[in-house]
Amino acid sequence: MTDTRWYFNTSTGRPEQGPLSPASHRMGPYRSREEAMDAWKIVRERNLVWDAQDRQWHGDEAPGSDASTGSGQDPSVGRANP
Repeated sequence: MTDTRWYFNTSTGRPEQGPLSPASHRMGPYRSREEAMDAWKIVRERNLVWDAQDRQWHGDEAPGSDASTGSGQDPSVGRANP
């Protein structure tokens, strides 16, 4: 069965239909070419949500707060960055 889903190639900055490039150079799959083009935006949005959830889990902030992690660690560590 052929994979016709869309992926975003992080090396070229272009969408690809099917897993054409190595896994280390692609994000996805996505449902459409347009969604693949928004890959970095999706990553940033997910990271913001996950960072807030991490802070809540560790008790470092109240829900909806914009406080720092309080851990002294860069909140982007371990997260994908464009």
